[in-house]
Amino acid sequence: MNSKDSMLFVKSELTWWQRLLTKLLQMGPIPKHVAFIMDGNRRYARRRGVPSELGHEFGFEALAMALQWCNQVGIREVTAFAFSIENFKRSESEVAMLMSIARRKFADLILELGVLMENGVCVRFFGNTSLLPLDIQKLMADLYLRTRHNNKLFLNVCVAYNSRDEFTRAVKSIENAVRTKNLETEDISECLVRRVLDSGDSSNPDLVIRTSGETRLSDFMMIQISNSFLYFDDVLWPEYSFWNLFRAILAFQRSYDPVVDKQHNAARSTFADSSEKSDRVDAFLESIRHQRFAMAGDLVSKSS
Repeated sequence: MNSKDSMLFVKSELTWWQRLLTKLLQMGPIPKHVAFIMDGNRRYARRRGVPSELGHEFGFEALAMALQWCNQVGIREVTAFAFSIENFKRSESEVAMLMSIARRKFADLILELGVLMENGVCVRFFGNTSLLPLDIQKLMADLYLRTRHNNKLFLNVCVAYNSRDEFTRAVKSIENAVRTKNLETEDISECLVRRVLDSGDSSNPDLVIRTSGETRLSDFMMIQISNSFLYFDDVLWPEYSFWNLFRAILAFQRSYDPVVDKQHNAARSTFADSSEKSDRVDAFLESIRHQRFAMAGDLVSKSS
């Protein structure tokens, strides 16, 4: 690992065959945003006869490699489903172990912040972070605040997340704005709801990849991926390889339809047009951004 490497963003040379396959992929449409439902860490550990904690450690390493490959292929936004709200239903010891790993990894990323800054990586978090231990919330807030102006590569990490909770929180924010007269009922639209979601400043995923052979979405970004290409892979997440990513992007290219792609992003552009006509909506969305920024700042200030 050289001075430009970090535990999350490892810049290493592709092999000759990886470079060749990358050039082949770049002859076709490249997804702008890829989302990973990273499944199979525990099964990987059981098959190897190692503690489940090691399975999750290897899973983090697989994410670091996948992020590198996505960046070199030309993908500029990656979302990783790291921890579902449903995971809180696991045994107390396993939840504690997962929180310990998150705490350690996020702290390491802050120590290696210079590499993320040099490579323009913006780290954002989606989910109901209030469900997490306070010290982990502070680490996440610190990472977000320090990298928020980077724009070369976006990494969205879904922690304490599911789509129903995200949607519920968005609707409650809009409901409160109507009650306090900051919005009118005629301002409410699908486009507004999308912008109030945790992913409101993010593009919709073009390609969703789920590993481990499961063919369900586990309540992941159900609004955002309504027109995404879904790819289910039998590989366990810690064993994810460049070949797996290559095949997924190739499948995306084979099914690519410019009309569907245009529809996929239409809601965003339509909203941009309509929002200019509504000062109330503009002000409301700005207040949501400010609240999130202020909450992150408050968390960080409490830890100093």
